[in-house]
Amino acid sequence: MKADDEVRLFDQFRHAIDPKIEESWKKALYAEFQETYFRSIKNYLKHEKKKGKTIYPKGKDIFAAFNHTPLPDVKVVILGQDPYHGPRQANGLCFSVSPGIPQPPSLKNIFKEICDEFDYAYPKGGDLSPWAKQGVFLLNAILTVEAHQAASHQKVGWHLFTDRVIETINRELEGVVFMLWGRFAQSKDRFIDGKKHHILKSPHPSPLSAHRGFLGNGHFKRCNEILQQQGKTPINWQID
Repeated sequence: MKADDEVRLFDQFRHAIDPKIEESWKKALYAEFQETYFRSIKNYLKHEKKKGKTIYPKGKDIFAAFNHTPLPDVKVVILGQDPYHGPRQANGLCFSVSPGIPQPPSLKNIFKEICDEFDYAYPKGGDLSPWAKQGVFLLNAILTVEAHQAASHQKVGWHLFTDRVIETINRELEGVVFMLWGRFAQSKDRFIDGKKHHILKSPHPSPLSAHRGFLGNGHFKRCNEILQQQGKTPINWQID
């Protein structure tokens, strides 16, 4: 295939799912957009929408985590499972909701832990984009979901793509702090070199498991300590 044809092919896939994926990620993941599984994801979403299905997040937000946090800027990775499936909840950043949307239960526990660690005032909102702009890559392993159907896109193929994303971070960067909460997120540690990066594990912040070790895990302070030891700017975890 000629180079011009490859660029046109990439653009077809990119515009079908997200017209504005950030440049550093576009270059790093270029080959993935040409894989058969990625074509299948695109076709699946297209067909579901034709059938009248509502899919979250909106197309422009599917790759929001990538657009908020360029690859070279990634200092911390927080890994979620799949997007919120309620109306207007999912915004492309794991655990985050847009301004004006009530905080889901897991996010409330995340904020509770942060407030306990830093003595912050409890946030009114749930938009985590200020974290993303500081280098916190808020990645869902599954990037889309059908409305009101939790985990409905887990077998679509997104996990193949996001596994490559984690491998890319592992390969291209050093000293990244990976926060892996719950069994699902922790299963991804096989893609991370623990000698090159830092892995923090605890139970998930869900109300079903938060009291088994998420609350009191000290991850947010520990993360900043690790970043400072590397000469990196710590994260301001406070949300208004």
